[in-house]
Amino acid sequence: MPNRLAHETSPYLLQHADNPVDWWPWSEEAFEEARRSGRPVLLSVGYSSCHWCHVMAHESFEDEATADFLNTHFVSVKVDREERPDVDAVYMEAVQAATGQGGWPMTVFLTPDAEPFYFGTYFPPAPRHGMPSFQQVLEGVRSAWADRRDEVADVAGKIVRDLAGREISYGGTEAPGEQELAQALLGLTREYDPQRGGFGGAPKFPPSMVIEFLLRHHARTGAEGALQMARDTCERMARGGIYDQLGGGFARYSVDRDWVIPHFEKMLYDNALLCRVYAHLWRATGSDLARRVALETADFMVRELRTEQGGFASALDADSDDGTGRHVEGAYYVWTPEQLREALGDDDAEPAARYFGVTEEGTFEEGASVLQLPQRDEVFDAGWVASVRARLLERRAGRPAPGRDDKVVAAWNGLAIAALAETGAYFDRPDLVDAALGAADLLVRVHLDEQARLTRTSKDGRAGANAGVLEDYGDVAEGFLALASVTGEGVWLDFAGFLLDHVLTRFVDEESGALYDTAADAERLIRRPQDPTDNAVPSGWSAAAGALLGYAAHTGSEPHRRAAERALGVVKALGPRVPRFVGWGLAVAEALLDGPREVAVVGPALSDEATKALHRAALLGTAPGAVVAVGAAERDEFPLLAGRPLQQGAPAAYVCRNFTCDAPITDPERLRETLSS
Repeated sequence: MPNRLAHETSPYLLQHADNPVDWWPWSEEAFEEARRSGRPVLLSVGYSSCHWCHVMAHESFEDEATADFLNTHFVSVKVDREERPDVDAVYMEAVQAATGQGGWPMTVFLTPDAEPFYFGTYFPPAPRHGMPSFQQVLEGVRSAWADRRDEVADVAGKIVRDLAGREISYGGTEAPGEQELAQALLGLTREYDPQRGGFGGAPKFPPSMVIEFLLRHHARTGAEGALQMARDTCERMARGGIYDQLGGGFARYSVDRDWVIPHFEKMLYDNALLCRVYAHLWRATGSDLARRVALETADFMVRELRTEQGGFASALDADSDDGTGRHVEGAYYVWTPEQLREALGDDDAEPAARYFGVTEEGTFEEGASVLQLPQRDEVFDAGWVASVRARLLERRAGRPAPGRDDKVVAAWNGLAIAALAETGAYFDRPDLVDAALGAADLLVRVHLDEQARLTRTSKDGRAGANAGVLEDYGDVAEGFLALASVTGEGVWLDFAGFLLDHVLTRFVDEESGALYDTAADAERLIRRPQDPTDNAVPSGWSAAAGALLGYAAHTGSEPHRRAAERALGVVKALGPRVPRFVGWGLAVAEALLDGPREVAVVGPALSDEATKALHRAALLGTAPGAVVAVGAAERDEFPLLAGRPLQQGAPAAYVCRNFTCDAPITDPERLRETLSS
């Protein structure tokens, strides 16, 4: 019989709807039941494409004996971290403070007042590698709750007090300057892996936001070292197993330093961020590799993640059926030499194995290899490569596909909108711009209410119950601003303004200028979460700062610009010390130092060829964070177009920076040079 999760919209929660565990969703009713029955709360947090979440579910939550024990002694609450990043953040901070590490699945035991007192991540069904079994943990917690409840309450109270005292050092309200950004670059240089690209050791995550900073820093200063780190890292990732050499798109991370073996789940946010990175790398260098990867990644998102309603699904699982009924990590993506022969025939299989680095012993598990593009002296015919890829992709399509999390997350769709709009504009792919418009339309129709407040998620066109957090407002505004620049439709600038007004009134601390991840009127947790570091995605803090800065450049709004500058104070504090973890914040700081530049392109009509040429040149300029407004001379959709006449009847571009404007430019090449110097 299904439990209480059967009516939820989260695919992750629905995966647990048939567990024998009597799960509750996160709700006041669950904690009321804990208070009424005098039981502690088991909080289990995960997400649908998390491999070890599936493992623990199968081992423990599908086990009748474990479920009986949980149902008798605990109130069990299941949370999708992607739906409730605020709940996840608050308790993950407690887990990391107590154990020195964190991850998912996250397992936390709470008092009926939601105060944590015991923590962990994955627990096995039997003792293993020094870890207690889940049953041992449950028995220990039950015993402590029954026999030493005062002691448990003291521990929980101390943890909550300690969390309340963990205030962030904001570094004041002054934005970083030349010195701090130079120190950040130096810090990245020290952590750079010159042999393999990327930063640090294994596991290696794609550093998309750091690369954005490096590209912007090079554009502003001409620092060749910054461009070299960006270019080499992008090439190593694109040639590695972390990139899907057949279908495009990136896996979550590489388990090794060489980008060979991925953790195979594919997340929307990674692919949106990396699509934009490779498009920007092409813009800066003209690299054919960057162009190919940007387009293939965009096509992957549209082909495999777009939902019927026009939004983009959250993720594809790492695991899939290997053809024998077993769910195995990477089964959809890996190849043996024998599988190549079956798909390609004897003549093509051997050179294909050399081309893709498929070996007899395998680079992954059980003799299988992850496809990559190892550096070789051998030259392969481009037509032959295209034929081999097409045949392998067709054969792979016959394999059982990984599951898809169809939940539409507002923030991640904002990232996808920005990436697809710009990639479509750069490479003359109007279908990609249309895909961005479709996702933006879904967000407006389903995720925005009459007061322009955002809902965090939707599924099948139905809005979820959870309020948007700061990253939703920042990333969706960023996507809308990119869409406004690409399409010339001022309504997207208006929508971005509605969202950013909420940031100013509901998320900013007026005294310090600091930002909170949840709104002032959001559900009260044991702590109001507040994290300025960029990890898998831009933090809400830096996403909002970037969107506020871009909107201010478009409109001249001093409150928005001032809020962005104050928010960047934390980047001044953290950038020189931990630059890998404030990549987007550093990129926004680069835009602030460059102005950012404001570009107004006016013409007799948007369909006019000369106007389109100037507009394209404006979009292809590398000036960090430059904003572009385009429209007919008599239209007033964009404030930047006001008072900008044609030049002797011809289209013209006006470039302004720090309250100073250049003479009108009518030549596209000169405009691009102006915006790339």
